[in-house]
Amino acid sequence: MIDGRWRITRAVSFLFLILFLPGGLGAGPDRTTEVTLVGVPGGGIQPQAAVDGEGTLHVVYYGGDPRGGDLFYVRSEDDGRTFSLPIRVNSQPGSAVATGTIRGAQIALGAGGRVHVVWNGAVGAAPKGALDPDRAADDPHNGLPMLYSRLDDAGPGFEPQRGLMKRTFGLDGGGSVAADGAGNVYVVWHARGRDSAPGESGRGVWLAVSRDGGQSFSQEVPAGSQSSGACGCCGLRAFADSGGRVYALYRTARELVHRDVHLLVSADTGHSFREAGVDTWNVAACPMSAMSFTEGAGGVLGAWQTGQQVYFAAIDPSSPGTLEPVSAPGPGNRRKYPGLARGPSGQTIFLWSENAAWKTGGSLAWQAFDRDGIPVGARGVGPEVPGWSFGAVVVRGDGGFTVLY
Repeated sequence: MIDGRWRITRAVSFLFLILFLPGGLGAGPDRTTEVTLVGVPGGGIQPQAAVDGEGTLHVVYYGGDPRGGDLFYVRSEDDGRTFSLPIRVNSQPGSAVATGTIRGAQIALGAGGRVHVVWNGAVGAAPKGALDPDRAADDPHNGLPMLYSRLDDAGPGFEPQRGLMKRTFGLDGGGSVAADGAGNVYVVWHARGRDSAPGESGRGVWLAVSRDGGQSFSQEVPAGSQSSGACGCCGLRAFADSGGRVYALYRTARELVHRDVHLLVSADTGHSFREAGVDTWNVAACPMSAMSFTEGAGGVLGAWQTGQQVYFAAIDPSSPGTLEPVSAPGPGNRRKYPGLARGPSGQTIFLWSENAAWKTGGSLAWQAFDRDGIPVGARGVGPEVPGWSFGAVVVRGDGGFTVLY
């Protein structure tokens, strides 16, 4: 899709940190995992990253005014030492948004390594979504769209952005995208429908599916029971594993105070879902939280925030309610935006932001864990993160890890 003539590269500064992991990760008495910190090109924020089967690193990031900016895509074939020149993802300038941290882009790699991107549309973004009948038609926030684009066949470039909200309205927290190798693309978000109750209790998780690699999408349908509500300004995360199963983590909003984390799992390519509670949190506020997934040796892991702490757990798709959460080490200090990557031997890097708040990115921190969820080595401490941003972590071809910030 992108030939060698386009791969013009630029230098990116590196900082190498070695975490010594005593035992539990392989046959030898000691193993080392290299965590490489890489700054987002151009000073961009909110990196989303994925690595394909050839070891190419794909990154989407945000640039511009947080209320209405642009998304950019770059790739690296040398683990982030150099990157291609950026190309804009959104076809309408200024139609993405970073305010609130959780409304920006999400990325997935599908069949043939094609890049799929979704994001919340900014005020004025087109095409608009369905209008909320309870709000004034000329309200600039009425009809905010869930937007989608994919890398086109000719390259380099992305197809014109498309709106996927046909029958739902009231988009607030961020949506997500997942894709598998069979050409299925899943886009999820939370919103209200025509027959929904007012407020957060009437919000639910909705799913639009493409069976042709993103060429066309079905009209959105409910995912799960829709009985738990959805936390309005929280993000959610979708994921498709190597076996074709589909997952989604989201935060509920029952009776306004039950901000629990729920898990949806589909074993039939999104036609039906099992739902299970993951963690409970009673708070009469919207925490603007995010979730993440990864897959590696031993299966799928999911991560989330509860209170001031972040957690991850292995997910058994046949029994999604039987999780054994593992927390980041030590007491939480406004920990948010968890990220995960699991290596070929089962070693995991758990990444999060420390002391994060509104307009404040805080600082990166991470911990290595063995495949049994036991922390190994010292906790890593990274740089300060710009406002509205966070880090992302991926596995390199050599088994080490790259953290983008």
